[in-house]
Amino acid sequence: MSHDGRFAPSPTGLLHIGNLRTALLAWLFARKAGARFLVRMEDLDHGRVVAGAAERQLQDLRAIGLDWDGEVVWQSNRHHAYEAAIARLLADGALYECFCTRAEIRAAASAPHGPLPEGAYPGTCLKLTEAEKRRKRAGGRPPALRLRADAAQVGFTDRVHGPVESVVDDFVVRRNDGAPAYNLAVVVDDASQEIGEVVRGDDLLETTPRQLLLAERLELTAPAFAHVPLVLGPDGARLAKRHGAVTLDDLDARAALRWMERTLGLPDARSPAELLDDFDPAALPRVPTRYAGI
Repeated sequence: MSHDGRFAPSPTGLLHIGNLRTALLAWLFARKAGARFLVRMEDLDHGRVVAGAAERQLQDLRAIGLDWDGEVVWQSNRHHAYEAAIARLLADGALYECFCTRAEIRAAASAPHGPLPEGAYPGTCLKLTEAEKRRKRAGGRPPALRLRADAAQVGFTDRVHGPVESVVDDFVVRRNDGAPAYNLAVVVDDASQEIGEVVRGDDLLETTPRQLLLAERLELTAPAFAHVPLVLGPDGARLAKRHGAVTLDDLDARAALRWMERTLGLPDARSPAELLDDFDPAALPRVPTRYAGI
């Protein structure tokens, strides 16, 4: 089985020390297995992409000693692949139009709806008649496309969390502005790049059953997963600029790497390559780290 790994940031700003620690772990998982390590820029949300952010993110990865194989892949260059996947799902009858607004989705998700988890989309637009769909289209609101999941039960074994099982709701694969959704793009790209193991923050653990179901529907090979603990602010919230010096704009790269090594239980080393002999994925911490400076 391939152990090729990847790091796939969104170029919406600078990488903070938590993002960099996740990148370091993804690199260590792949290189320890003698596998390739790839970088992909998830730049599909044009409204949030910051000019120059991608180049700075790559610079910061190099600054902490990470390298990667091949050229960086940009999702904005891969719309043809996403549209081909959507076309296949449409041909299979696996998608339906969803006209719901955000407010309608929140209201629908707050109501009880059988086996689906709390907050799940209950399939409101799946029940629309053709006449109702025509009226909504005439109203001018373009529809999103959702995968009909049929409350599928999906299980997998995460290398960090162990067995995980979840019921999957009907989720968006193309937004109503025409952009491919994250879950679709990541499944198509991981298969295209032949990623064997995805190492990423455990805030994405709950999205994984959706991605596994989508890979199955597209008859794509799905990777294995390892969801690693996050770095949080001292208040327990997601790490952000308000928590002080959190990016390499304000931190020395060597000192930042030492902090990452210490919080992962790794010895002090001059470069990530020197960590490989001592790196044991099974010995990783299982709880988030609170960052209060280095």
